[in-house]
Amino acid sequence: MSQLTINVHGKPYVVGCEDGQEGHLRSLAAKLSEKVAELAENAGQLGETRLLLLAALVFADESGEAEARARTAEAEVDRLREDLARADSRAVAVLEAIAAKIESMAAR
Repeated sequence: MSQLTINVHGKPYVVGCEDGQEGHLRSLAAKLSEKVAELAENAGQLGETRLLLLAALVFADESGEAEARARTAEAEVDRLREDLARADSRAVAVLEAIAAKIESMAAR
């Protein structure tokens, strides 16, 4: 396990992470720092703890919205797969009917 110092809103924090995840953690910290700075600009003078809490709530809200969109997209994909399966079945039935008609005509 690695220890890493990240900066969020100009303050250093020492955190642990799995070996090899340092770059990912730095990227997450940069996003968090950006969100905290945005909130600080819009919300005025709040303590660091409150800013971090607000940033966490914003990210949780965004995550919930993304999960809801993903569920909607998955449901749409399932519906489209069902539609495709029905279309395939209809196409097979039509081709079988055409083949039977051709065989019938050839037998005459």
